[in-house]
Amino acid sequence: MKAIKDPFNRPIISLRITITNRCDENCIYCHHDGMVNSKDEMTPEEIYKICEISKDLGIQRVRLSGGEPLIRKDIVEIIEKISKLNFRDISITTNGTMLEKYAEKLKDAGLDRVNVSLDTLNPETYKFITKRDYLDRVKRGIVKAVEVGLNPVKINMVLMKGINENEVKDMFYFTKEYGIVLQVIELMESENCDDSKFNAEYHYDLTSLEEELTKIADDIKTREFMQNRKKYFIDGGEIELVKPIENTNFCKNCTRLRITPDGKVKPCLLRNDNLVELLSYMREGADDEILKKQYIKGINNREPYTHEKED
Repeated sequence: MKAIKDPFNRPIISLRITITNRCDENCIYCHHDGMVNSKDEMTPEEIYKICEISKDLGIQRVRLSGGEPLIRKDIVEIIEKISKLNFRDISITTNGTMLEKYAEKLKDAGLDRVNVSLDTLNPETYKFITKRDYLDRVKRGIVKAVEVGLNPVKINMVLMKGINENEVKDMFYFTKEYGIVLQVIELMESENCDDSKFNAEYHYDLTSLEEELTKIADDIKTREFMQNRKKYFIDGGEIELVKPIENTNFCKNCTRLRITPDGKVKPCLLRNDNLVELLSYMREGADDEILKKQYIKGINNREPYTHEKED
Protein backbone atom coordinates (compact mmCIF):
# COMPACT_ATOMS: atom_id res chain seq x y z
CA MET A 1 0.00 0.00 0.00
CA LYS A 2 1.19 3.51 -0.78
CA ALA A 3 2.29 5.48 2.29
CA ILE A 4 -0.36 7.71 3.81
CA LYS A 5 0.58 11.40 4.09
CA ASP A 6 0.01 13.88 6.89
CA PRO A 7 -1.54 17.37 6.40
CA PHE A 8 1.90 18.72 5.46
CA ASN A 9 2.32 16.18 2.64
CA ARG A 10 4.92 14.14 4.53
CA PRO A 11 4.64 10.38 3.81
CA ILE A 12 4.53 8.23 6.95
CA ILE A 13 6.85 5.34 6.22
CA SER A 14 8.30 4.40 9.61
CA LEU A 15 6.95 3.62 13.07
CA ARG A 16 8.78 3.77 16.37
CA ILE A 17 7.17 1.82 19.22
CA THR A 18 8.30 2.34 22.80
CA ILE A 19 7.57 -1.09 24.25
CA THR A 20 8.72 -0.29 27.80
CA ASN A 21 10.15 2.57 29.82
CA ARG A 22 11.92 0.24 32.21
CA CYS A 23 15.70 0.42 31.97
CA ASP A 24 18.78 -0.98 33.67
CA GLU A 25 20.63 2.33 33.31
CA ASN A 26 19.83 5.83 34.54
CA CYS A 27 21.28 8.20 31.93
CA ILE A 28 21.51 11.86 32.89
CA TYR A 29 19.56 13.05 29.85
CA CYS A 30 16.82 10.40 29.74
CA HIS A 31 13.30 11.66 28.96
CA HIS A 32 11.48 8.82 30.77
CA ASP A 33 8.75 9.44 28.22
CA GLY A 34 5.28 8.16 29.12
CA MET A 35 5.95 6.32 32.38
CA VAL A 36 3.92 3.10 32.49
CA ASN A 37 3.77 0.35 35.10
CA SER A 38 5.30 -2.86 33.74
CA LYS A 39 2.03 -4.78 34.26
CA ASP A 40 0.31 -2.30 31.92
CA GLU A 41 2.79 -2.61 29.07
CA MET A 42 1.49 -3.67 25.67
CA THR A 43 1.43 -7.42 25.13
CA PRO A 44 3.17 -9.05 22.15
CA GLU A 45 -0.28 -9.55 20.58
CA GLU A 46 -1.17 -5.87 21.03
CA ILE A 47 2.15 -4.75 19.56
CA TYR A 48 1.52 -7.10 16.63
CA LYS A 49 -1.96 -5.62 16.08
CA ILE A 50 -0.57 -2.08 16.03
CA CYS A 51 2.07 -3.17 13.53
CA GLU A 52 -0.57 -4.93 11.42
CA ILE A 53 -2.63 -1.74 11.21
CA SER A 54 0.53 0.22 10.42
CA LYS A 55 1.39 -2.12 7.57
CA ASP A 56 -2.13 -1.77 6.15
CA LEU A 57 -1.66 2.03 6.15
CA GLY A 58 1.64 1.92 4.29
CA ILE A 59 4.26 1.80 7.07
CA GLN A 60 7.41 0.13 5.75
CA ARG A 61 9.78 0.17 8.72
CA VAL A 62 9.36 -0.55 12.44
CA ARG A 63 11.75 0.27 15.26
CA LEU A 64 11.32 -0.90 18.87
CA SER A 65 12.76 1.19 21.66
CA GLY A 66 12.42 1.94 25.36
CA GLY A 67 13.49 2.46 28.07
CA GLU A 68 15.50 -0.62 27.33
CA PRO A 69 13.53 -2.99 25.05
CA LEU A 70 15.73 -5.99 25.82
CA ILE A 71 14.64 -5.82 29.45
CA ARG A 72 11.37 -7.42 28.33
CA LYS A 73 11.56 -11.18 28.71
CA ASP A 74 9.25 -11.60 25.71
CA ILE A 75 11.37 -9.49 23.34
CA VAL A 76 12.21 -12.44 21.07
CA GLU A 77 8.52 -13.36 20.85
CA ILE A 78 7.66 -9.76 19.92
CA ILE A 79 10.19 -9.78 17.07
CA GLU A 80 8.98 -13.17 15.86
CA LYS A 81 5.41 -11.89 15.63
CA ILE A 82 6.29 -8.62 13.89
CA SER A 83 8.55 -10.37 11.38
CA LYS A 84 5.54 -12.29 10.03
CA LEU A 85 4.22 -9.00 8.61
CA ASN A 86 7.18 -8.74 6.23
CA PHE A 87 8.15 -5.14 6.85
CA ARG A 88 11.02 -3.81 4.78
CA ASP A 89 13.01 -3.30 7.97
CA ILE A 90 12.69 -4.19 11.67
CA SER A 91 15.17 -2.67 14.10
CA ILE A 92 15.78 -2.03 17.79
CA THR A 93 17.40 0.79 19.72
CA THR A 94 19.14 -0.59 22.81
CA ASN A 95 21.71 0.47 25.38
CA GLY A 96 23.54 -2.76 24.58
CA THR A 97 23.85 -4.13 28.11
CA MET A 98 22.04 -7.36 27.15
CA LEU A 99 22.91 -7.41 23.47
CA GLU A 100 25.60 -10.09 23.80
CA LYS A 101 22.95 -12.42 25.27
CA TYR A 102 20.19 -11.66 22.77
CA ALA A 103 21.85 -10.69 19.47
CA GLU A 104 21.78 -14.13 17.84
CA LYS A 105 18.28 -14.97 19.12
CA LEU A 106 16.94 -11.65 17.80
CA LYS A 107 18.58 -12.17 14.43
CA ASP A 108 17.04 -15.64 14.17
CA ALA A 109 13.65 -14.20 15.17
CA GLY A 110 13.70 -11.75 12.26
CA LEU A 111 15.41 -8.60 13.53
CA ASP A 112 17.26 -6.84 10.71
CA ARG A 113 19.51 -4.40 12.53
CA VAL A 114 20.28 -2.62 15.77
CA ASN A 115 21.18 0.85 17.04
CA VAL A 116 23.18 0.99 20.26
CA SER A 117 23.15 4.07 22.47
CA LEU A 118 26.75 4.64 23.53
CA ASP A 119 28.07 8.12 24.25
CA THR A 120 31.62 7.35 25.33
CA LEU A 121 34.38 4.76 25.39
CA ASN A 122 35.84 6.23 28.58
CA PRO A 123 34.88 4.07 31.60
CA GLU A 124 34.61 6.98 34.04
CA THR A 125 32.59 9.11 31.64
CA TYR A 126 30.33 6.12 30.99
CA LYS A 127 29.69 5.76 34.72
CA PHE A 128 28.92 9.47 34.99
CA ILE A 129 26.41 9.38 32.12
CA THR A 130 24.66 6.06 32.85
CA LYS A 131 25.23 5.66 36.61
CA ARG A 132 26.34 2.12 35.79
CA ASP A 133 29.55 0.15 35.07
CA TYR A 134 28.49 -1.80 31.98
CA LEU A 135 30.85 -0.44 29.32
CA ASP A 136 32.79 -3.66 28.66
CA ARG A 137 29.55 -5.64 28.45
CA VAL A 138 28.13 -3.15 25.95
CA LYS A 139 31.23 -3.31 23.77
CA ARG A 140 31.02 -7.11 23.70
CA GLY A 141 27.38 -6.86 22.72
CA ILE A 142 28.18 -4.52 19.85
CA VAL A 143 30.81 -6.89 18.50
CA LYS A 144 28.38 -9.81 18.84
CA ALA A 145 25.72 -7.89 16.89
CA VAL A 146 28.20 -7.36 14.07
CA GLU A 147 29.20 -11.01 14.10
CA VAL A 148 25.63 -12.35 13.85
CA GLY A 149 24.77 -9.98 10.99
CA LEU A 150 22.54 -7.32 12.55
CA ASN A 151 23.94 -4.89 10.04
CA PRO A 152 24.33 -2.08 9.69
CA VAL A 153 24.99 -1.79 13.40
CA LYS A 154 24.79 1.88 14.39
CA ILE A 155 26.10 3.71 17.45
CA ASN A 156 23.97 6.59 18.75
CA MET A 157 26.28 9.09 20.45
CA VAL A 158 24.62 12.04 22.18
CA LEU A 159 27.15 14.87 22.27
CA MET A 160 27.35 16.92 25.47
CA LYS A 161 29.45 19.97 26.21
CA GLY A 162 32.04 19.38 28.89
CA ILE A 163 31.36 15.63 28.95
CA ASN A 164 32.16 13.92 25.65
CA GLU A 165 32.41 16.56 22.91
CA ASN A 166 36.10 15.73 22.46
CA GLU A 167 35.50 11.98 21.99
CA VAL A 168 34.00 11.92 18.50
CA LYS A 169 37.31 10.98 16.90
CA ASP A 170 37.86 8.04 19.29
CA MET A 171 34.32 6.80 18.73
CA PHE A 172 34.74 7.14 14.96
CA TYR A 173 37.87 4.96 14.97
CA PHE A 174 36.05 2.36 17.09
CA THR A 175 33.05 2.23 14.76
CA LYS A 176 35.24 2.23 11.66
CA GLU A 177 37.16 -0.81 12.95
CA TYR A 178 33.98 -2.91 13.08
CA GLY A 179 32.19 -1.46 10.05
CA ILE A 180 29.69 0.35 12.27
CA VAL A 181 27.90 3.61 11.41
CA LEU A 182 28.35 6.43 13.93
CA GLN A 183 25.35 8.70 14.51
CA VAL A 184 26.20 11.85 16.46
CA ILE A 185 23.05 13.26 18.03
CA GLU A 186 22.33 16.76 19.32
CA LEU A 187 21.20 16.79 22.95
CA MET A 188 17.45 17.35 23.17
CA GLU A 189 15.61 19.22 25.88
CA SER A 190 14.16 17.06 28.63
CA GLU A 191 11.75 18.13 31.36
CA ASN A 192 12.72 15.11 33.46
CA CYS A 193 16.36 15.86 34.21
CA ASP A 194 17.16 16.41 37.90
CA ASP A 195 19.01 19.63 37.08
CA SER A 196 16.76 22.26 35.53
CA LYS A 197 19.82 23.89 33.95
CA PHE A 198 20.92 20.62 32.38
CA ASN A 199 20.33 21.47 28.75
CA ALA A 200 21.73 24.97 28.96
CA GLU A 201 24.84 23.60 30.59
CA TYR A 202 25.43 20.53 28.44
CA HIS A 203 23.90 21.37 25.06
CA TYR A 204 26.54 21.24 22.32
CA ASP A 205 25.90 22.91 18.98
CA LEU A 206 26.84 20.49 16.19
CA THR A 207 27.53 23.27 13.67
CA SER A 208 31.30 23.29 14.21
CA LEU A 209 31.45 19.49 13.88
CA GLU A 210 29.35 19.67 10.72
CA GLU A 211 31.76 22.22 9.23
CA GLU A 212 34.78 20.08 10.14
CA LEU A 213 33.27 16.92 8.64
CA THR A 214 32.36 18.79 5.45
CA LYS A 215 36.01 19.75 4.99
CA ILE A 216 37.46 16.27 5.47
CA ALA A 217 34.74 13.99 4.04
CA ASP A 218 35.48 11.93 0.94
CA ASP A 219 31.77 12.00 0.11
CA ILE A 220 28.56 13.46 1.58
CA LYS A 221 25.06 12.08 1.06
CA THR A 222 21.67 13.34 2.21
CA ARG A 223 19.02 10.93 3.54
CA GLU A 224 15.88 12.46 2.08
CA PHE A 225 13.41 10.30 4.00
CA MET A 226 15.28 10.58 7.29
CA GLN A 227 14.82 14.29 8.05
CA ASN A 228 17.40 15.18 5.36
CA ARG A 229 20.22 13.97 7.58
CA LYS A 230 23.70 14.17 6.13
CA LYS A 231 26.06 11.20 6.04
CA TYR A 232 29.79 11.85 5.90
CA PHE A 233 32.07 9.17 4.47
CA ILE A 234 35.63 9.51 5.75
CA ASP A 235 38.51 7.13 5.07
CA GLY A 236 36.25 4.07 4.95
CA GLY A 237 34.16 5.12 7.94
CA GLU A 238 30.74 6.74 8.18
CA ILE A 239 29.30 9.49 10.40
CA GLU A 240 25.74 10.77 10.39
CA LEU A 241 24.58 13.93 12.20
CA VAL A 242 21.15 14.15 13.84
CA LYS A 243 20.15 17.75 14.58
CA PRO A 244 16.52 18.01 15.79
CA ILE A 245 16.82 21.32 17.66
CA GLU A 246 15.46 24.36 15.79
CA ASN A 247 15.98 22.48 12.54
CA THR A 248 13.30 23.11 9.92
CA ASN A 249 14.75 20.38 7.68
CA PHE A 250 14.45 17.83 10.50
CA CYS A 251 10.73 18.58 10.84
CA LYS A 252 9.98 19.24 7.17
CA ASN A 253 11.33 15.83 6.19
CA CYS A 254 10.12 13.78 9.16
CA THR A 255 8.42 10.55 8.02
CA ARG A 256 8.11 8.84 11.41
CA LEU A 257 5.15 8.18 13.68
CA ARG A 258 5.53 7.01 17.26
CA ILE A 259 3.64 4.86 19.75
CA THR A 260 4.03 5.55 23.48
CA PRO A 261 4.49 2.77 26.09
CA ASP A 262 0.79 3.00 26.97
CA GLY A 263 -0.28 2.59 23.35
CA LYS A 264 -1.04 6.15 22.29
CA VAL A 265 -0.19 7.54 18.86
CA LYS A 266 2.49 10.23 19.31
CA PRO A 267 2.51 12.47 16.21
CA CYS A 268 5.67 14.43 17.10
CA LEU A 269 8.90 13.56 18.87
CA LEU A 270 9.01 16.95 20.58
CA ARG A 271 5.39 17.17 21.78
CA ASN A 272 3.18 15.35 24.27
CA ASP A 273 0.05 17.50 24.02
CA ASN A 274 -1.49 15.94 20.89
CA LEU A 275 -1.45 12.21 21.64
CA VAL A 276 -4.24 9.97 20.35
CA GLU A 277 -5.65 6.95 22.19
CA LEU A 278 -5.19 3.61 20.45
CA LEU A 279 -4.50 0.80 22.91
CA SER A 280 -7.47 1.69 25.13
CA TYR A 281 -9.77 1.27 22.11
CA MET A 282 -8.13 -2.05 21.33
CA ARG A 283 -8.67 -3.32 24.87
CA GLU A 284 -12.32 -2.30 24.68
CA GLY A 285 -12.76 -4.55 21.64
CA ALA A 286 -12.80 -1.93 18.87
CA ASP A 287 -12.68 -3.36 15.35
CA ASP A 288 -9.94 -2.63 12.83
CA GLU A 289 -11.84 0.22 11.17
CA ILE A 290 -12.14 2.13 14.42
CA LEU A 291 -8.48 1.47 15.23
CA LYS A 292 -7.44 2.73 11.81
CA LYS A 293 -9.51 5.88 12.31
CA GLN A 294 -7.68 6.54 15.59
CA TYR A 295 -4.36 5.87 13.91
CA ILE A 296 -5.19 8.25 11.06
CA LYS A 297 -6.33 10.85 13.59
CA GLY A 298 -2.82 10.72 15.02
CA ILE A 299 -1.33 11.20 11.56
CA ASN A 300 -3.64 14.15 10.96
CA ASN A 301 -2.42 15.73 14.21
CA ARG A 302 1.09 15.95 12.80
CA GLU A 303 2.65 19.32 12.06
CA PRO A 304 6.29 20.43 11.93
CA TYR A 305 7.45 21.45 15.41
CA THR A 306 9.88 23.90 13.82
CA HIS A 307 8.33 25.71 10.86
CA GLU A 308 10.21 27.43 8.06
CA LYS A 309 10.14 31.19 8.42
CA GLU A 310 7.88 32.94 5.96
CA ASP A 311 9.30 35.66 3.73
